[in-house]
Amino acid sequence: MSLKERIERELDVLREQERFRVLPEIGRRESEFIEYGGRLFLNLSSNDYLGIGSDVWLRSVYFSAFSSESSGDRYSMTSSSSRLLTGNDPLYNELEDYLAAWYGREAALVFNSGYHANIGILPALSTRHDLILCDKLNHASIIDGCRIADADFRRFPHLDYDHLDTLLAEGSEKYRQMFIVTESVFSMDGDLADLQKLCELRERYGAFLIVDEAHGVGTFGGTGQGLCEACGLTGSIDIIVGTFGKAFASQGAYGIMDEIIRDYLVNTMRSLIFTTALSPVMLGWSKKVLKHQRKMAAGRRHLHSLAARFREALKENGLQTAGESQIVPVVMGSNSGAVRAASVLCDAGVLALPVRPPTVPDNTARIRFSLRADIGWEDICGIPEMLRQIVGTG
Repeated sequence: MSLKERIERELDVLREQERFRVLPEIGRRESEFIEYGGRLFLNLSSNDYLGIGSDVWLRSVYFSAFSSESSGDRYSMTSSSSRLLTGNDPLYNELEDYLAAWYGREAALVFNSGYHANIGILPALSTRHDLILCDKLNHASIIDGCRIADADFRRFPHLDYDHLDTLLAEGSEKYRQMFIVTESVFSMDGDLADLQKLCELRERYGAFLIVDEAHGVGTFGGTGQGLCEACGLTGSIDIIVGTFGKAFASQGAYGIMDEIIRDYLVNTMRSLIFTTALSPVMLGWSKKVLKHQRKMAAGRRHLHSLAARFREALKENGLQTAGESQIVPVVMGSNSGAVRAASVLCDAGVLALPVRPPTVPDNTARIRFSLRADIGWEDICGIPEMLRQIVGTG
């Protein structure tokens, strides 16, 4: 059997299992709405949690900078180089200095994406003499980084910190350094890590703690730093990873860390060294958005209140949900059930796409609602009843 024949057979299996994926055609965004297949839908499938990505006024204010001749070079459309060659625009330094001061930490380092951060940090810091301990439901990018690293790698059951404690105790005499890596807000279930417990384990065993705040920044904390800020633990975590590409509606990611760790990553992190730098126009936008979102505490409160009310309504309608954040899953079980639910919602003008294996475990296909601070209860109040009817009709 040729390679193409084998691939075609595997694709046929995906189609039969309703796991075949295609890239959607997305059009314009208007406030909380998005164009999909030529129609406008209420957008509950993006990570634009604060609505900043749809803020036409904020975008127009930023773009007005391009109209002045003096800003033309400052906001170049491309870097055309890696940061270690000629791509390290002064806006990188401004953004990193701003991040470090905001978090009250020694240093920050900006990356091209959260994926670049997660596949690069652990392989750079760890060796074959070390152990990486990873929550089983961490994002695929974290898992990939663990696999690339030379260190031993074990996954502990989701949020099972007693099991993690046992693994740390067993490894304390065997390994030079132990690393713990977790998300703060888990992307598929919307539940939260116990950062207080993780910091206690870090202290007890001298472990190095990395927390990915991809879905926490912008949505948690008084100024939007994430769950670490909400828990008062910003200074107790070795590396805090945040992304610009979700609630902050920009591009790239960042790490908050000590200066010596930053220096080491600049010299050893392959996904930082061997990639073209971000464009200055995106760096400037990221800094503007960071300043803007710090004043959105009321939006964060509204977002969490809305999510709690929505989750309760789902439960009242006998639906299986989970989490404590702006991410609200509704587990349908079968792939066909999730696809059908998404289709019914689509007919009602709601874009909430199905999430199927291998993104989630088998038999847990779901609709994942990503709520937004720029919508109200009246926009989503009818969804629980719609889903109840779908489940009721099998």
